[in-house]
Amino acid sequence: MAKTASDSVSLTRQAYALTDDLMTPKAAIYWIDLLVSAGLMWGGFLLAASTSSLALGLVAGLVSVLALYRALSFIHELTHIRDDEAPGFRLGWNVLVGVPLMTPSLMYEGVHNVHHVKDRFGTALDPEYLPLSRYTPLSLAGFLFVALLAPLGVLIRSAILTPLSFLIPPLRRFVQQRLSALVINPDFVREDMTKLRPAWLIQDIACWLWSWTIIAATLLGVLPVRFVLTGLAIFSIATFVNQARTLVAHHWDNDGGKMTLDEQFLDSVNVPPPNLASELWAPVGLRYHALHHLLPRLPYHNLGKAHARLAKALAPDSLYHRASQKGLFEALAALFQRVARKPALASQGPHAAE
Repeated sequence: MAKTASDSVSLTRQAYALTDDLMTPKAAIYWIDLLVSAGLMWGGFLLAASTSSLALGLVAGLVSVLALYRALSFIHELTHIRDDEAPGFRLGWNVLVGVPLMTPSLMYEGVHNVHHVKDRFGTALDPEYLPLSRYTPLSLAGFLFVALLAPLGVLIRSAILTPLSFLIPPLRRFVQQRLSALVINPDFVREDMTKLRPAWLIQDIACWLWSWTIIAATLLGVLPVRFVLTGLAIFSIATFVNQARTLVAHHWDNDGGKMTLDEQFLDSVNVPPPNLASELWAPVGLRYHALHHLLPRLPYHNLGKAHARLAKALAPDSLYHRASQKGLFEALAALFQRVARKPALASQGPHAAE
């Protein structure tokens, strides 16, 4: 018998009851993790860009890719923690990661939260959802590989569009509403950028000045072209890995209508232990994506402990156990298989896959 909406509410209550003591973020963990990740990111980059050893350069580059990906992923945590829970962390992250990568926290703050609004999840108003399982294999591959261009996109935004937007009001509105959010849904329009927020303005200006500094230093020969190309390559590969992770964060089966709590949870995916590799390609708690949708306020460093409690305490037929996948490649293969089968399923009627 199918689960009802009340079962999902019950699951949420059970989950909160079992993890109530895990809801408080530990600022020290956030800071140590960020500082180590940023250190490895920048150290790996500098070594990869300067060494004469190909093998050492490749290893350093790989370390930098994974560290950059992990450090950048903290932008997700910034949308769920208050400033008083990790004092100075938002500023520190923007200085070490957000501004240098021209991806400041303003591009996720006020955006990702909309993805968690139960009446918007999976609809046309959700900034982080598209019915990807209804795409063709070619368009799905295009969605994956376009992420390689992300570094070029943020550079154009920071170096060209942002300074021009301060001179051209209509362009400023366009940049704020359509080019100031990390989204999946290209039709999403930000509704919260009309009010002046000094912190967001400072972040925008800082990215602009940083991008011009990099460009000027390169043109003047102060910054070697190899450093620039190495940095772009590391950033590009990291965004590609994130895009692959995005493809397995949900099942992407919704067609735009409102979803029940059951449907929202089952559309989300956990990739828990014993898969240890998921800590690399879905860092900072992203491998527990379904659990995160169940308990959005649970800090990333407690997600593993919370999952272990829920997996042990909840009955084998609980909705919770149906949200797990074995690994990245298995989940990607399942998605592409569903996409490839789509014409055959469609010909059998809308309920053929049920």
